[in-house]
Parts: sequence; structure tokens; C-alpha cells
Amino acid sequence: MELLKLTLIVAGLLGLGMLGMAIKIWGKKDGKFEGTCASQSPFLNQEGETCSLCGKTPSEQCANQ
Repeated sequence: MELLKLTLIVAGLLGLGMLGMAIKIWGKKDGKFEGTCASQSPFLNQEGETCSLCGKTPSEQCANQ
């Protein structure tokens, strides 16, 4: 019985998270997220690759921030 309660709570929280993301997408213009250039983060891009959105290197200022 406790496992069922835990499963329902987890499913409910995941559902709320997905609903929140759906509302955010619905509220954005054209249903798209803005470019974030996450590859500019030194934690995510340790090899120094260019940004997949704008093509700039991590040492340059990204146009999509």
C-alpha cells in the first residue's frame, strides 16, 4: 500500500512538472524556447567547441544571451 502511495505521489509530481513545461511552451511566442547557448558554459563545454546556435567560441560573447 505504501509503494502505491509513493508511486502516485511521484507520478503526480512528474505530471505537474510536465504540465508546467507545457504551459511555458504554450505561453512562448511561436511555441519555441529562446536560444540559451548552454554550450557557452565552461562546465558543459570543456573542449572549447563553438556554440551550436550562433557559432561563436566560448571566449566570444554569444549573441543569444
